[in-house]
Amino acid sequence: MKTNMEDTLETFRLDDRLTRDSVLVTRLGLCELRLQNDSRWPWLVLVPQRDDVSELFDLTPLDQAMLTFETNLVAAALKEITGATKINVGALGNIVRQLHVHIIARNKGDTCWPGPIWGHGTAVPYEAGERENLMKKISGAL
Repeated sequence: MKTNMEDTLETFRLDDRLTRDSVLVTRLGLCELRLQNDSRWPWLVLVPQRDDVSELFDLTPLDQAMLTFETNLVAAALKEITGATKINVGALGNIVRQLHVHIIARNKGDTCWPGPIWGHGTAVPYEAGERENLMKKISGAL
């Protein structure tokens, strides 16, 4: 017999733009952890595996707690492997409505420092080997 959680995971559909712009690193308890394909910044995205959710308050209280836990876990791992000056965390959703949380490693002197990264320049895709190496480091730090 399937549980409601199993049904939810089987029907979960990732927004097409998130699919196109990122690659799956791993699945955590609630979220897919994805690497944004933009090598200008180490940039991860957490996507709760829930359909029709666009706001944090649309999640159940338990899912909200899990998202907070997973966000902190990923942010700490990203800081550890990058040595970043600052980890930026944000859930905007103005373009992609599906709830997703950006976790970005920032350093003094990066292209947009100290401003936000959104809307600046064009994404620079990772070289395949570079992307795989970063994904392994992230997975290892979790």
